[in-house]
Amino acid sequence: MVNHYLEDAYKQWAIVGSFGDNLNKSAHGLAKSQSLSNFELAQLERLGILVNYNGYGADLGDLHYHPADLFKLMLPYKNPLDFIADCPHEYEKLENGYESDFKSAEITDILFSDDAVAIYVLPNEAWARRVSGVFGNHLANLNPVRAHAILTNKANGNFLVSVRAPLSNKRGAADLCRKFPTGGGREAAAGINDLPESLVEDFIAQFRDQYM
Repeated sequence: MVNHYLEDAYKQWAIVGSFGDNLNKSAHGLAKSQSLSNFELAQLERLGILVNYNGYGADLGDLHYHPADLFKLMLPYKNPLDFIADCPHEYEKLENGYESDFKSAEITDILFSDDAVAIYVLPNEAWARRVSGVFGNHLANLNPVRAHAILTNKANGNFLVSVRAPLSNKRGAADLCRKFPTGGGREAAAGINDLPESLVEDFIAQFRDQYM
């Protein structure tokens, strides 16, 4: 929508944003007119993932960069590939943080898994809060016919919940999450900001019912 409003003035940034929001089909569609090499397209995809990753956290202290500071760094560049080339330190900091957090997420506990759904639980740690969103996107891409939920422990004993509908059926995530206080989002990707521990079993049951 933003790219349409701007009449393709920053199309490569639109590609970055689409990749960051896991709209890979849209990103590849936008890229068709840009004469990008496979390597350049991979760079834009990686940047989108990293920028999105930097937006997750319980507070600004969890993030590698304040979003406003990262925006100011990127603002002078019409071409995101120039930003990558000119700001290697900042890019590397995001990439190293992402790689470290992602490795931690890959060895986390799976609470439940079958052909239809999978539920992961992450600890009350800054790395877990940072990686929860992009980890959900990764799981969705890895198994596009399965729905995924990531429950991240919070200091108050409740859970932050991130839900990804199957990529093969991008529906139901918002309706599911709105059944619980502090829940909301979009049809394909939604969440619950503060799920009480007493409602976890109810959430799991309704999550499974939604996507069985």
